[in-house]
Amino acid sequence: MRDAGGPWPAAPHACSFPADGGRVDTTEKAIETLIEDHLLASGYVKRAPADFVPALQLDLELLVGFIKATQPQEWKKLEVQYGADTMRKVGERVSTEIGKHGVLQVLRKGVRDRGVTVRIAFFQPSSSKNEQHLALYGQNVFSVVRQLRYSTKSGDELDLTLFLNGVPLATAELKNPLTGQTVEDAMVQYRKDRNPKEELFRRTLVHFAVDPDLVYMTTRLAGEATTFLPFNRGVNNGAGNPVNPQGLKTAYLWEHVWQPASWLDLLQNFLYVEEDSQAVLFPRYHQLTVVRDLIGDARTQGAGQSYLIEHSAGSGKSNSIAWLAHGLSSLHGPDDVKIFDSVLVITDRRILDRQLRETVQQFQQVRGVVEAIDQNAAQLATALSEGRPIIVTTLQKFPFALEKLREQGLAGKRFAVIVDEAHSSQTGESTKALKSALGTGHAAEGSTPAAEDSDGSEATEPDVTDRIQQDIEARGRQANISYFAFTATPKAKTLRLFGRQNPDGSFEAHSLYPMRQAIEEKFIMDVLANYTTFKVYFALHKRLEDDPVYETRAAIRALRAYADLHDHAFRKKAEIMLDHFQHHTQAKIGGKAKAMLVTSSRLHAVKYKQVFDALIKERGLTFKTLVAFSGTVDDNGLEYTEYGMNGDLPETRTAEEFKKPEYRILIAANKFQTGFSQSLLHTMYVDKLLSGVAAVQTLSRLNRTYPGKDDTMVLDFANDTEDIKRSFAPYYETTILSGDTDPNHLYDLLTQLEDARIYDQDTLDSFSAVFYSDAKITKLHPILDQVKQEFTQLTTEEQVNFKSRLRDYLRLYAFLSQVLTFKDPHLEVSYSFLKLLLPKLPKLKNDTLPKDLLERVDMESYRVQRRDEEAIKLEAGEPFKPATPGEGQGLTEDEKAQLSKIIHALNDRFGTEFTAEDRVTIQQVMDSLVADAALVESVRVNTEDNARLVHDELLEEKFQDVITRSFNLYKRFVDDEKFNRHVKEAVFGLVYAQILKGQGEPPAPDARR
Repeated sequence: MRDAGGPWPAAPHACSFPADGGRVDTTEKAIETLIEDHLLASGYVKRAPADFVPALQLDLELLVGFIKATQPQEWKKLEVQYGADTMRKVGERVSTEIGKHGVLQVLRKGVRDRGVTVRIAFFQPSSSKNEQHLALYGQNVFSVVRQLRYSTKSGDELDLTLFLNGVPLATAELKNPLTGQTVEDAMVQYRKDRNPKEELFRRTLVHFAVDPDLVYMTTRLAGEATTFLPFNRGVNNGAGNPVNPQGLKTAYLWEHVWQPASWLDLLQNFLYVEEDSQAVLFPRYHQLTVVRDLIGDARTQGAGQSYLIEHSAGSGKSNSIAWLAHGLSSLHGPDDVKIFDSVLVITDRRILDRQLRETVQQFQQVRGVVEAIDQNAAQLATALSEGRPIIVTTLQKFPFALEKLREQGLAGKRFAVIVDEAHSSQTGESTKALKSALGTGHAAEGSTPAAEDSDGSEATEPDVTDRIQQDIEARGRQANISYFAFTATPKAKTLRLFGRQNPDGSFEAHSLYPMRQAIEEKFIMDVLANYTTFKVYFALHKRLEDDPVYETRAAIRALRAYADLHDHAFRKKAEIMLDHFQHHTQAKIGGKAKAMLVTSSRLHAVKYKQVFDALIKERGLTFKTLVAFSGTVDDNGLEYTEYGMNGDLPETRTAEEFKKPEYRILIAANKFQTGFSQSLLHTMYVDKLLSGVAAVQTLSRLNRTYPGKDDTMVLDFANDTEDIKRSFAPYYETTILSGDTDPNHLYDLLTQLEDARIYDQDTLDSFSAVFYSDAKITKLHPILDQVKQEFTQLTTEEQVNFKSRLRDYLRLYAFLSQVLTFKDPHLEVSYSFLKLLLPKLPKLKNDTLPKDLLERVDMESYRVQRRDEEAIKLEAGEPFKPATPGEGQGLTEDEKAQLSKIIHALNDRFGTEFTAEDRVTIQQVMDSLVADAALVESVRVNTEDNARLVHDELLEEKFQDVITRSFNLYKRFVDDEKFNRHVKEAVFGLVYAQILKGQGEPPAPDARR
């Protein structure tokens, strides 16, 4: 799909500046001339500054000429009312209406004057059958004025002003770097020299700051507070514009965006005045480009296509989806037949359901265009059967309508399905209901109807094979459905399912707005710019003398979970987080900054909530926390819910409540990690292993911009810098799935499963006869139970191999069946059979770690050591090559290890081995105290007793780290008051003497009072 900014046309005035005496004109006027010449060649009319009537803010002559030419009967009626004064009266009426309602509404709806409705512009009809309307559309008059004197109070001039039928649309200030000025100077000129109270600036829709390299735009002038947004194509997946071999880099602005047809499309289908702020919403360049490209391709290709739109967070995806939905809902093909009967906007994240519905409804200009499914499945079924133009719903609501839709029948209707964040549900099992409900009964090109006899007549009673085929087609591409999938972080499956295949076999998105460009254009924050890890060290010892064996990786996971759930771990880490929030985050964003703690489990969330609330109370802090997790958590017999821990606040209100200023920290377990937009989020504390898409999505909760939000912060207790860097790298610029997924791998997996000889073709036939019939489901159990019995006769290794390959087959088939329309019933039968067999099979020993492992270990030490802050620099590299789905390895050589070796592996992974000698530990504490600047200064200027107070407080603080070297020493220091005093006394005497020695002779007594 080509960029709307190219390929570049060979326009007569594409590059050259006017020459004078053999020298190239490098002045600003040369760019004005270049742009004006191109616009005039494109159909614009050149107008003089004197043609503009400042009192009316109109080119009155052009306005009246347009009305007379397109609506002669209406003009005659007005002449009856006004006589010789008609021109002035009509101009005043139009000017007054623009002043009251704005340019956009007047252009769209026209003006009523003395019982006569006058249209001020005509827009392109969706169908070409209305020849009269098309003729009127062609009579719109665009004009350009150079050096317009727009004010009755001053002689200020604008470089360029663009008009439609005499009504001002846009202004532009041009700069030429060859004369020492750039687009930055143009923006300064708008901010400082253009009074936003001037009527022209209150009426025009958009203002452009332009030089040969960059374009910025704003829809509202507000003096120094004016915000300009980049309006550039992007280059090398970053900000800016690529080299234009035929002229200026910014030529796309006047050669494409400012073209008459483009302007009318913008006015009709894109621009919107927000009700609350009254600000005009003008699409950014990538939004305009992707919507036009998708609509153009759908117009020529028709239904049955798939499109992947990889747009980073901060791309304005909700608006792009809304514009696309409206464009597709009225789209007609070259034959003037409507392409889609209905457009479905589907989001798998319930938090976006409301957001998308509201966004789409903002752009409707006729009531009833958008049907928001916010009640039940029957409402959805009705909306589809009645052909509502735009239907906004969640994927969760759709399966309930399946039977109703089958009864009502949707065969022959065509649908555009816009999927938000396509990586989540569209590649898996839950989408089968969606495709089955919307399916026509035949798949795309190359397939044959399932329920049709060889003579072409419809089969009255489909047999088992027919029913299998019907289910196959429910998962394949459908000729009546086009998918438009939006995501910031496409997975391999998403690229394969919705992406465009390149000649080399790789897949890529149809449209790309990468993270790097969004960051460089300042639409999102760079969440990796301030990323700090906390390295967690463990030292565990055996509690029991016996040394059982466990599978290493599983044991490590369990041991780490045990360590993390230890009470002092929560307290220690919570103290670090709260200290950081108080000292660094709390004052950010004008004292409004919020933080989010991401936990690894619901139980972790419960414990963190308890510890945080206790610490906040101890410290006398005024802010509060909220916790977010699903269901009920049992902790030692006590049950906890999000509702109860948040003070009987309904779960549906948590996100809204977090907006209140008193709530500053949100503790979340598997909630709010995607789709949650809170611009005041500044800091994230991560105590959960993250990788890949999950890492990007989670940390990206911080990337929303906000006035005064200059940076973000991540404190990570669970991950390494390089791991996070690797997770972000594939999405920093682009994501390309290298290589196709071979469907034949399904046969390989089936062969391996069948080689186990626990079921055969007779088994599958018996299963099919029941499964694809009206027989009771209870008849399936004897078939599956027999296979289960055979499974138990396999060796342990064979059982593990079988289950591993079974899962691989289910995953791969669920994916591939979304992409290809399979014609092999054996694959479908096997899928249905294996899907039901899996939960029947007994749980193997290695499926979960034995609980007694947690009873065999105890914590010896636990340390949190802060590393230096570091900014992660992501650089361009090799294309991301995700693993092929279903690449199962079965049971590898089992990594068995004695418990003592597992503990040793933990020490190697998370820290070093510490000596248990108390003397060494205390010496390290002393060295730290002697080097402490605060204590050194206290000794220098205070009495010995006052210095002792500072010392003892610091010693208590530093002894928190003694736990990392000797837990027994730490425990005794905390629990034994006598031991505590003895250590403080002994250490202070030695430290005090050492500090004094370093300072020379001690100061006089009176100098330290």
